[in-house]
Amino acid sequence: QVRLVESGGGLVQAGGSLRLSCAASGRIFSMYRVGWFRQAPGKEREFVGSIIWSGGRTSYTDSVKGRFTASRDNATNVAYLQMTSLIPDGTAVYYCAAQGWGRREYEYWGQGTQVTVSS
Repeated sequence: QVRLVESGGGLVQAGGSLRLSCAASGRIFSMYRVGWFRQAPGKEREFVGSIIWSGGRTSYTDSVKGRFTASRDNATNVAYLQMTSLIPDGTAVYYCAAQGWGRREYEYWGQGTQVTVSS
């Protein structure tokens, strides 16, 4: 089991920045990738970005490329999503999730943190 706890959400003006944190505990060694997702009101959950836990390779959806950066601290077992140049469409509940080695799906999910971008 892997437990994930997000923090760092809040209210920010358009153009501002926020950094989300995702603290992992439990079977950390089983984690292959940490992904970030978001779900806006009335919309389906969408992929935002991800980072390979051991190697650090990142991937992003096109709409956030150049503005969001995923990172992780292996020493403290925390993943981060640095969000800059935020726009009102970025208002959503943001989740981190963990994918295990050899797994197709993200198995473990955090509770989510609300990000609200005002215009």
